[in-house]
Amino acid sequence: MGLRPVDLARRAGISTQLVRNYEAAGIVPPAPRTESGYRQYGEEHLSALLAYRALQPGFGAEVATEIMRAVHAGDEALAYRLVDATHAELHEQRLATDAASEALGAAAAEFLDDAPASGPSLLVGELAHRLGVRTSALRVWEAAGLLAPTREPGTKYRRYGPEQVRDARIIHMLREGRYYFEQIKPVLVGLRRTGSTEALRAALAERRAAHDHRTNAMLHGAAHLHQLIESRQSAP
Repeated sequence: MGLRPVDLARRAGISTQLVRNYEAAGIVPPAPRTESGYRQYGEEHLSALLAYRALQPGFGAEVATEIMRAVHAGDEALAYRLVDATHAELHEQRLATDAASEALGAAAAEFLDDAPASGPSLLVGELAHRLGVRTSALRVWEAAGLLAPTREPGTKYRRYGPEQVRDARIIHMLREGRYYFEQIKPVLVGLRRTGSTEALRAALAERRAAHDHRTNAMLHGAAHLHQLIESRQSAP
């Protein structure tokens, strides 16, 4: 027996409008129509819908949509490539987190040194060039309360002393690791006040836990995808 849009929506736990949106996006195959023009879905539509919703948390909506379109087009090789590419992307993120962890550990050690930070003060363009970022990034960090450069008398140009340069390096490495400002701020506060790396270690652990969570979500989605592909291959 066919499923009405409302039936499919209830079984998937979504709205009927979202069912129609998914069909229009190619996430589920087109539904046949009754003589009166009503959509009539089947179990294959429900399987596709559940597979997409399982894929979305780990692979993201865009990639999950591309995977489903490839499956419906019979291009399973493309679907596999999309899965592989996303796993490879996550692996690169893990490697970047590991590299950032080592670099951040070395940079944080500077806060434990009793000797004051040394080095020339830099203009905004000079610091941006040294870090490999745009000057606008430094201004955003300042607006977020992460950096506090001084101002030259008269010209009002920003000047970053050795301590601000050190802090900017920490911020840059954390931003490269995709940390949010609200995660970075307690790291800097702890380092500046007591030289404590507790918040830094917590931030790194949180990042690694996020990687693990995404891997688990990808495995869950891949299991649904495998089931969908197997059912399509065995269908008469």
